[in-house]
Amino acid sequence: MNPLLSVEDLTVEFKTSHATLKAPDGISFKVFENECVGIVGESGSGKSVTALAIMGLIPKPQGKIVKGKIIFEGQDLLRTNTHPRGTKISMVFQNPLNSLNPNIKIGKQLSEVLEQHYGMSYKEAIEKVTTIMRQLGIPEPEKMVYRYPFEYSGGMRQRAMIAMAMLCNPKLLIADEPTTALDVTIQAQIIQLFKKLKTESKTSILFISHDLSVISQIADTVIVMYAGKICEISSTRKIFEKPLHPYTIGLISSIPTMKERKTKLKSIEGNVPSLVNPPTGCRFHPRCSQKMSICTEREPEEFSVDDRLVKCWLYKGVD
Repeated sequence: MNPLLSVEDLTVEFKTSHATLKAPDGISFKVFENECVGIVGESGSGKSVTALAIMGLIPKPQGKIVKGKIIFEGQDLLRTNTHPRGTKISMVFQNPLNSLNPNIKIGKQLSEVLEQHYGMSYKEAIEKVTTIMRQLGIPEPEKMVYRYPFEYSGGMRQRAMIAMAMLCNPKLLIADEPTTALDVTIQAQIIQLFKKLKTESKTSILFISHDLSVISQIADTVIVMYAGKICEISSTRKIFEKPLHPYTIGLISSIPTMKERKTKLKSIEGNVPSLVNPPTGCRFHPRCSQKMSICTEREPEEFSVDDRLVKCWLYKGVD
């Protein structure tokens, strides 16, 4: 089966007044139809930039895609003038309060999507906006469409952003940290909403988060990123049963559980390296307790282990 989205050897370069850095740096992955792929990693690992690259929204002139392909439905988005942004590919951004215009009513902002892409009249667009807001659990949508963003709670603003992204029935929905800054109860509601969209609308989802516990609740496949590189790609079940990469093991070990009483949570020693001058070899080796001499010299190859992909020299020769 052909993937809906295929990212191949993608590298994005950013130039500052002092240096040049790359994040993501040579990453490859696939998203299939009706699949939810979760990307997890610490801040600065390149998760959000990957999403912006897919959307064709890399800020210029500071940022530039210098290598790779982004193939969607068989078409390389980096070599076309007709990007399907807003129609076939939509994105829910991290902070809905910053993404919505505070001076324009919610209904007007959402209706503009339908007016722009489908040429609907304002009345027709408002009717569809009201319908999808009701489907997404926004109470009294007939009244809420005429309210401003500040009159919505955090969870309701996020639902409004999801409604905006779903208005054109996209085949791929990218969600960049959609549950950040929401309390646990609202987080659970938003996650259930994404599950409902995947099941009922058959929408593929690329879900980005720094929180593995959130990823575990929604993703079919997990991509673990570190310092611009992909460490491991695995099914969600397998990655939590037996993580392979030392970084993934550290992430999962740091998640608190109800089964054990601990006086101190485990943590990964050290800090994320600077992307201006990243370590040679494996970028995780300065923090890795299992590093070998080859780890400091050569970037690890991609190994296939138990139907998973892992970039770590520990698995050389392991099938």
